[in-house]
Amino acid sequence: MINVSSRQLLAFLEICRHQSFARAAERVHLSPSGVSMLVKELEQQVGARLFERTTRSLTLTDAGRRLVPFAERVVEQLRDLDEAVRGSEAAIRSRLNVAATPIVATSLLPRVIRQFGHTHPHVRVHVADGDVGLVRQNLLAGEADIGLGFFVKPAVGLVRDSVRRFRLMCISPPGTAPPGLALSRPWRSLAGLPLVCLPPGNPIQALVEAHLPRGRARNENRTAMNFLGTLIAMVEAGLGHGVVPSFVLEECLRHGLSVSMLVEPAVHLDLFAVTRRGAPRDGVAADFVAAFKQAAQQMDC
Repeated sequence: MINVSSRQLLAFLEICRHQSFARAAERVHLSPSGVSMLVKELEQQVGARLFERTTRSLTLTDAGRRLVPFAERVVEQLRDLDEAVRGSEAAIRSRLNVAATPIVATSLLPRVIRQFGHTHPHVRVHVADGDVGLVRQNLLAGEADIGLGFFVKPAVGLVRDSVRRFRLMCISPPGTAPPGLALSRPWRSLAGLPLVCLPPGNPIQALVEAHLPRGRARNENRTAMNFLGTLIAMVEAGLGHGVVPSFVLEECLRHGLSVSMLVEPAVHLDLFAVTRRGAPRDGVAADFVAAFKQAAQQMDC
């Protein structure tokens, strides 16, 4: 089987076009002796002389003329292959996979994606929403470039980048207090109130449990919801009060709830942008995190 290289064929075609080894050498960025070596190797592979050379002329042999259309076809196909591979890589780089918890995905993220589209029109942002555990899983599996959520505890294999710090606040059903943002209230005021909570294993709920009045038992009868959006809807329906991060302040006010920042103590938690440890810090991903941080800093909460 003939074993020729693309460099040999490209050098051969350039010599045919320019009728000169020296000019062909300039085109392929080699010395004339380097081009001569490529042609010699090609002639050995095909088993025939390709050029007749004299001091004044350079002409193709019959074998050389027969090789020309085949060489042109092979070089063109290799160029098409290169463009296809580069195009595939570009398409991958232009897609940004973001995994986010539902409340982040429904509140702040749409605004960020819209603004990001103006500055990065060739980047397609794909969003996967799920709880913190699913966001973590997508990151570790390489299915997400960025994760967004309240990662209260560090996660093995992930790097957290704080976007903004929020406070914990109490939300109360309509009719129990005037709607809107009220004065702050101490944690002890929650004693005896019916609560709508997140599941016990939720990291935000673990932070809440650490500050609830001591008289409240963790196994008391409560309504537990998996997601913050559902918890807010249940408080609006009058099933109880809730403790949520101030990140959802606008959402709570839209539902007509009474909101009070909790004090004694004031408890904070961070919203994080999370990436897989060791993953390359792609410029597009970094730009998106910067845009998300800017939008979070502008939130009125």
